[in-house]
Amino acid sequence: MLGYWRNHSDYRDFVILKLAGNFCSFSMEHELFPIVAKLFILDLDPLRQAIAERYSHTGRPAIYQPELFRVVVMMSHLEIPTNKWIPLLKSNYIIRSACGILRSEIPSIASVYDFIYRITGREKKFIVKRTKRKPSYKLKKGEKLPPRHPGITQKLADKLVLGRRFKDPLAESINSILAVIVKQSYMAGIISPNINASGDGTCVETGASPYGKSICGCKSNRVFNCDCPRRYSDPNASWGWDSHREHPFYGYTGYFLSSHDKFHKVDLPIYLRLVDARRHDSVSALIALSEFLDRYPQIKIDTFISDSASDNQATYEFLRWRNIEAVIALGKPLKKESKYPVPIDYTDATPVCPSGNKMVYWGVCPSQSRLKWRCPRVLGKVGYGSGCGSCNKSSYGRTVYTKPEWDIRVFCNIPRGTERWNEIMKERTASERVNNRILNDYGFAIKRRRGKKRIAFFILIAAFNIHLDAQLKIQLKEHHDNLVK
Repeated sequence: MLGYWRNHSDYRDFVILKLAGNFCSFSMEHELFPIVAKLFILDLDPLRQAIAERYSHTGRPAIYQPELFRVVVMMSHLEIPTNKWIPLLKSNYIIRSACGILRSEIPSIASVYDFIYRITGREKKFIVKRTKRKPSYKLKKGEKLPPRHPGITQKLADKLVLGRRFKDPLAESINSILAVIVKQSYMAGIISPNINASGDGTCVETGASPYGKSICGCKSNRVFNCDCPRRYSDPNASWGWDSHREHPFYGYTGYFLSSHDKFHKVDLPIYLRLVDARRHDSVSALIALSEFLDRYPQIKIDTFISDSASDNQATYEFLRWRNIEAVIALGKPLKKESKYPVPIDYTDATPVCPSGNKMVYWGVCPSQSRLKWRCPRVLGKVGYGSGCGSCNKSSYGRTVYTKPEWDIRVFCNIPRGTERWNEIMKERTASERVNNRILNDYGFAIKRRRGKKRIAFFILIAAFNIHLDAQLKIQLKEHHDNLVK
């Protein structure tokens, strides 16, 4: 049963009383000021409603739940190992006070883990399975694993259009709590009602052994390479392929949606999902987009930005159905035998004039649903050259048109290769920066936790810290601007 919950206003009064007293010297110059300020602006009142259903209506009341959440956020920011959390709370007055805890109220580490299990559920550890042998993938440099089931994205998109949803209890739990900080950033103006969302997958390695532990007696009989079932501490982990480092990895794939705020220059994670290591990003992208749009009806995605993993017909059709523009890198070059009425450049689907120069995008013709392209020489993009200037003697220059209906994958509403397309495509790096912050800035890749649910929980806490970093940055900037005035 969920017990007493100290509201945000009372928590702030507690922190001010403890840290602003004569017996404690604390200011903006203090090394712990950033994390204390982050916890001070973190409003956990909506969290109670988000996690209330995870507690029974009978039994002993669970107390200090918001305080435990602040402890986890604090320790993630400081990158403190789990076994040092409680000793640090006992020895550091500022950290203890910032979490809203008195010395007599310091919880045990078992209480912290119980709180984590409340949110994610308990891990099913030490499952007996057959050995998981390391795969031998033969892929080219930078090449990703293909989808395990051909045509899966089309089948998935068709079901999503009909209203089918593929809910994962862990993803539901994590994203319902992430919504607390996403809505706080939305109210702060960091996330606008219309956003460009970028999606990207990243490799999340587990700290568990892929070979398990032997439970048979073969070793005593001097049989060291048996195929007997073994015991695994992270049974849900699997082998995948890291296309960046070009080697297999054991763990999971994290697929995150991110948004970039140009005015404040911040990148924020807005959706988190931890999936099988071999799941293709094109599958995760469709599920992530549908679940995000269902959860946040007040936020509209104007453009979805992705690498070539999402370059398939089904994704473009799904985005068009949801009225979302697509800025997705081409996965495979167009065929040399072009089936389109005008010569097309095989790298970015741009019409080419007879002289071999790319034509210049000149807007949309809404009445005829086509895109207009003009002569690069007339517009001053290129000079006279071999054959240039002889194809059309008009002062307006040669004009050609392309129609998205020919192929929505190739001829996007935002034409490939144009300045606008390139400008939006640059925002895709937001997802890479978010992945880097989760894995490296908050030490997740170094700690190598084991267990899918525990890994997902600490990814959630890292996402909270990223949002709080952005909110604190804006508040400090506003404070500085007010002082200058």
